[in-house]
Amino acid sequence: MECSYYNGYAEKKMYFVLRKPYTNTKTRMQHLFISAMVMLLLSLPCQALQAQSFPFTFGVEKTLDDSGPGKGIAWVDVNTSDSTWTVTDEGLSSTGLPIGVIRSVEQYENFILQVDWCHLEAGGNSGIFIWCDAVPEAESRLPSGVEVQMLELDWVNQNKVNGQEPPIAYVHGELFGAGKTQTTPDNPRGIRSKSIENRCLGVGQWNSYTVVCVDGTVKLSVNGKFVNGVRLSSQRKGYLCLEAEGAKIKFRNFKLTQLPPSVLNPDHAVRPL
Repeated sequence: MECSYYNGYAEKKMYFVLRKPYTNTKTRMQHLFISAMVMLLLSLPCQALQAQSFPFTFGVEKTLDDSGPGKGIAWVDVNTSDSTWTVTDEGLSSTGLPIGVIRSVEQYENFILQVDWCHLEAGGNSGIFIWCDAVPEAESRLPSGVEVQMLELDWVNQNKVNGQEPPIAYVHGELFGAGKTQTTPDNPRGIRSKSIENRCLGVGQWNSYTVVCVDGTVKLSVNGKFVNGVRLSSQRKGYLCLEAEGAKIKFRNFKLTQLPPSVLNPDHAVRPL
């Protein structure tokens, strides 16, 4: 028996080998027992192979003058596990645990990123790190970079401080420098930048982000309208990281269009891993 997975679907294959008739009753009984066990195993789901091994490919990368289908984006684990992520025909799913990130194999500088995302739990937390060093901090388990926040709407209700709900801007596409990364917000909420219009949809509904990243500036469109931005990022070339932060989430339609490079100060590029 061979159990394999292609894009998340199980395919069971059974091979039968013709043998000469058994002349020994004991031997015949042994083989009948083995055959029965094989049939039992075939009836069970192949849970052990549902985990996503690394590296894996998710999303498409192209250039502005590329009229072809583009190439797949390869991802490797940083500090999650091979049971955290699953690639299917529908896209990429995350269990959210353990908290951590995966990173792109390649680094990126100037680009346009398009992605759809859908939280499967009320109050779910996730995000994408832009120009990321992919080196997680010990306490948070998350790296430095520009974070494009993806929060489910009920997050503010579940994370009250002294009985007060956090600002609703938390859950509509905040941008900020995470870890050691520094940015200047377009629409300040402290050091973070809040969206000027609340456009995210709740649990079980798909949201669409377009993220334009050029020379230290990030602009975010939420469901068809640009509503947020940061500038003067201290990191302007690095890895992409997808975040698992405790809740189930799905991603699909992940498309990256590379733009021409800038005259880059070496201090603005993260160290290759």
